Amino acid sequence: MEMTFQPILEKSNNNPIVIAGPCSAESEEQVLSTAKELAKDDRVDLFRAGIWKPRTRPNSFEGVGVIGLKWLKRVKEETGLKTTTEVAKRDHVFEALKYNVDVLWLGARTTVNPFSVQEVADALEGVDIPVIIKNPINPDLKLWIGAIERIYKAGIKRIAVIHRGFSHHGQTKYRNVPRWEIPIELKRLYPDLPIICDNSHICGRRDILQQVAQKALDLNFDGMMTEVHPDPDNAWSDAKQQIVPKVFSDMLTELVLRKESFDDPMFVNKLEHLRHEIDEIDDELINILSQRMKISEAIGEYKKENNIAILQTNRWSEILERSVAKGKAQNLSEDFMNVIWMAIHQESINHQVRIMNAKSEEKIK
Repeated sequence: MEMTFQPILEKSNNNPIVIAGPCSAESEEQVLSTAKELAKDDRVDLFRAGIWKPRTRPNSFEGVGVIGLKWLKRVKEETGLKTTTEVAKRDHVFEALKYNVDVLWLGARTTVNPFSVQEVADALEGVDIPVIIKNPINPDLKLWIGAIERIYKAGIKRIAVIHRGFSHHGQTKYRNVPRWEIPIELKRLYPDLPIICDNSHICGRRDILQQVAQKALDLNFDGMMTEVHPDPDNAWSDAKQQIVPKVFSDMLTELVLRKESFDDPMFVNKLEHLRHEIDEIDDELINILSQRMKISEAIGEYKKENNIAILQTNRWSEILERSVAKGKAQNLSEDFMNVIWMAIHQESINHQVRIMNAKSEEKIK
């Protein structure tokens, strides 16, 4: 589906879109005090607060509900900040529009469910309001694009997405692993679609918020969303990932903004030279991989002739362990080497399977 997007905010400069505020609206005082502190920093574009909170466990705090929208309205009136909140169903949309919320967003638990996304899209039919769409919980790019398409078909053209990381089974320093390759691919497919990094939900902890925000900007993301609370340790939800307004302001100051391009001829020539070197190495890699697969096919033929199974677990473990060790010696990360060799191994198996199937088909004939 071909889509053309419009900016969700009118900005007079090229600075990142900055969204900040508490994970949840807890009280009128908490919302207003946070907003007033954030309003002192003219880099903040949108004040965020969760009114309805989809939680994993039913006895968790699930948001204050409609009364919180009145607090957001006061934020607009008293600070001038535009407001944004999460909506997950038709009634949420209608209530948020009633209280003049400026931007709506779909959370990860909504994006993962096409029925919920369609319900929100139907409620937005004929409404001109910016909508931000978080990635689904699981790393499924097509599901993310599907949610964007449903909102777009409702007539919404001012759309952005939020990269908030993905669920992961196992030990990791992140609450939700970034899987940067997924938003990068989304940006490649839709270059004019703004991508905002939710460093709070990626990190789940305060000490690496700056690091993740900087990486997002280095990757040419269009903005960031960070959870800010006047008393994070006593927050009613996601306490560990929230920071006070002063720390947030300092983080913004320390972030380094990169240029997307540079017109200096010397810079361009040097960059093109380095890119040419990469292209030559890439061509060589493809040729080497092709040669490797031809040898895998020969191995497949030999296994077939001797009635040997394709997968040799001990041999695969040996290859992987040796390759990871050699990669580490060359300053290549273990994660990278695992991903690369898993892909190479799977392609080798696919080639051997085709060889064996072809031999079997010949016998049938």
